[in-house]
Amino acid sequence: METLLKKIILVPTDFSEVCANAIAQAADAAKLLGYKVTLLHVIDTNTRSMLKREGEDESYIKKKLEDIAKDLEESKGINADYVFRQGSIFETISEVAIEIDAGLIYLGTHGKIGIQKLTGSYALKVVTSSPVPVIVVQKRPFEGGYKDIVLPITSDAGPWEKTKWATHISRQFNARIHIYQIPGVKIESTVRVITNYFDKNNVEYTSKTAGKSSNFTKQVIEYATANNSDLIMIMTNPEKGLKTFILGSYDEDLIFNTSQIPVMCINPREMNWKKIVTY
Repeated sequence: METLLKKIILVPTDFSEVCANAIAQAADAAKLLGYKVTLLHVIDTNTRSMLKREGEDESYIKKKLEDIAKDLEESKGINADYVFRQGSIFETISEVAIEIDAGLIYLGTHGKIGIQKLTGSYALKVVTSSPVPVIVVQKRPFEGGYKDIVLPITSDAGPWEKTKWATHISRQFNARIHIYQIPGVKIESTVRVITNYFDKNNVEYTSKTAGKSSNFTKQVIEYATANNSDLIMIMTNPEKGLKTFILGSYDEDLIFNTSQIPVMCINPREMNWKKIVTY
């Protein structure tokens, strides 16, 4: 069987608290799935300024990464290694993901409000440039993998891609999928496609239609929070040619949700689904 997710999780870190949380969640997932964690620090102008201020060189970065990787191996019982190199987070994270054949990226972000708004916009650029799914996490800790995943359905575009990704993620984490849809005849048809596939492949799921509202994002977050969901799964919208991806305000508000529920962001790719096992 060819799997959608390769067995390496890449975690960029700037050694902040929120990145430490991303590392912790990635390590829990890696232990559950039998994956390896690779830490990444991109040496940019911020790093160089810090090193100059502290009177250190790049060996300081190497030692910090080495210590974190060693702690993960000892405390979590997983394989961990690290990479550090000069570059830009917008390019280097994707480049390293391709080089090491990563299957997932865990990205810590400080959110989109107040002084950290710039950090949030950085996170969005990393998400839309990623060759693999990105799980965006904030400061709130989550442990034990993902058991309840919310799949919002807002359009009739790409039902097969949504369906097969959701099926794969559900099986990887042994999770229940909660379909949450906006009202509408076309959406009902899309959801039928999804649930029929889930039924055939023994995917546990629930399905609920949201009430009429001008703020579906708020409804999704409230629904996910009320159901103690530990992951929200969204797909970005592809620009023409599937080479670049866009995130609307709806996606951004979900990614930086105030309940701090992790969000898996998937960029559609031109892939041969026939290579993936049919269940």
